[in-house]
Amino acid sequence: MAKVVDILKKIGAVITDDHFVYTSGKHGSVYINKDALYPHTKETSEVCLEMAEMFKDKEMEAVVGPALGGIILSQWVAHHLSQIKGKEIFGVYTEKDETDNQVLRRGYDQVIKGKKVLVVEDLTTTGGSVKKVVDTVRQAGGEVVAVCVMVNRDPKNVNESSVGAPFVAADVLEAQAFDEAVCPFCKEGRPINTKIGHGKEYLARKGK
Repeated sequence: MAKVVDILKKIGAVITDDHFVYTSGKHGSVYINKDALYPHTKETSEVCLEMAEMFKDKEMEAVVGPALGGIILSQWVAHHLSQIKGKEIFGVYTEKDETDNQVLRRGYDQVIKGKKVLVVEDLTTTGGSVKKVVDTVRQAGGEVVAVCVMVNRDPKNVNESSVGAPFVAADVLEAQAFDEAVCPFCKEGRPINTKIGHGKEYLARKGK
């Protein structure tokens, strides 16, 4: 099967040699546009099959992902796990509340109560969102068997100890991030991409 990053590159979801502003405010030259994957159902299915195959020998009863991207991932991964295991694996999702925590609504807390759960996420930069999902699943009475991310961008800092559960990534694409003050792309005068990432907001704050 194709590697996840190769699939993302094929559909133009990985952009390199540019100048981006990330969610964290840091700058870099590599951007994974995860939202470019989801309109392509074949490729989304392939990526989620890669993730599901990693757990074919593990006992799983439900898959949980954080909204928004995690909704699609949880459904596809649960679908493939159901086919692999020959039984129904539930797919549900968490949502952000007003305090920025991840919560289980719509009766989904009862769906995962007492179940063995796989937590899925598309990208990790700090692992903060997925850690909140892990905590929420446990509070609802679910057992987190593992966490699986589509692509880990910082394997040195995002790992089992940082997310609080067994952790694997379907693929890795390390993207070095720089503080604005030491950004080499700013120093060389490379224009900031305003169509993808947070460059437009960054320049607006700068009054440019």
